[in-house]
Amino acid sequence: MKIHPMWEAYPELQSELIQTIELIDSKIHLRNKPIEHALIDMMHTGGKLVRPAYTLLFSTFGEDHDPSRARALAAAIEVLHMATLIHDDVIDDSPKRRGKKTIQSKYGKDVAVYAGDYLFTVSFKLLTDYSNSVKQTQINTNGMERILMGEIDQMNLRYHQKITVRNYLTQISGKTAQLFALSCYSGALEGGQNERFARNCYYIGSHIGMAFQIMDDILDYSQTTESFGKPVLEDVRQGIYSAPLIYAMRENYTVFKELLGKKEQMTNEDTAKVQQLVIDLGGLDEAQRLAGKYTDKALRRINQLPASSEKEIIRKVTVSLLQRTI
Repeated sequence: MKIHPMWEAYPELQSELIQTIELIDSKIHLRNKPIEHALIDMMHTGGKLVRPAYTLLFSTFGEDHDPSRARALAAAIEVLHMATLIHDDVIDDSPKRRGKKTIQSKYGKDVAVYAGDYLFTVSFKLLTDYSNSVKQTQINTNGMERILMGEIDQMNLRYHQKITVRNYLTQISGKTAQLFALSCYSGALEGGQNERFARNCYYIGSHIGMAFQIMDDILDYSQTTESFGKPVLEDVRQGIYSAPLIYAMRENYTVFKELLGKKEQMTNEDTAKVQQLVIDLGGLDEAQRLAGKYTDKALRRINQLPASSEKEIIRKVTVSLLQRTI
């Protein structure tokens, strides 16, 4: 089994991640074998697995660390992430993810919605089968609620040209950052750490998630579809306005008004104009500074963790993740 090459530098963690994926594979059972195979294939198509990696790493800080239990929690987190991706692809009508056809484009939206719903049940089954407390299930339920609220916030703000940076940050704090926060927080608790320690881990994950999403949105304006692994600038057509565009619109709203007013009817030429305007008006630079602030916040809190080899891995992975160009 192959996973993302970024983990080759950390062989022990790489092995744990492979076992985590194998556990997920063993829990996916459907009578519809093409859909079952599509879900398993999605799990093996080059995702970075950063969320389960953080869960595994943070679980090692407690005296009650249990590798098999930590892997189950990491698996539940990743399955939850997969479910949200499938539903995102339905909402966005995305034809590809990580260079392959999405489930919704291959089998239709109805099948994709049910496949995503099925993964939610797999996530909870992993939690109930392996968790050592009801609290973990409660934590993950609350986390899922915040993730879905972030998605609803995004939906409510579609095509809203007066969106503010604060609106955007509130949206991504649920949509993306919450799952990173949940990964770190629940990992720390599973290892037996106290609430105060786990809360610091929660904020580490939240800051990482905020920076990660901002970086993703920067790449949407600076990369090609081929290099990024999914369609770029589709968010603009879908009415999802992210940090680079919001900052650029603050500089000169008028030049965007007519282009964005076309909504889903925007042509490739229109989106290319928006992209160039964002660059010319400094939107990417401002968004980069914003991502840097959250990165610095995360690293300051990571420095407060007890000295260990896992702490150094967390620091190195975070730096590489938040300075990526693809």
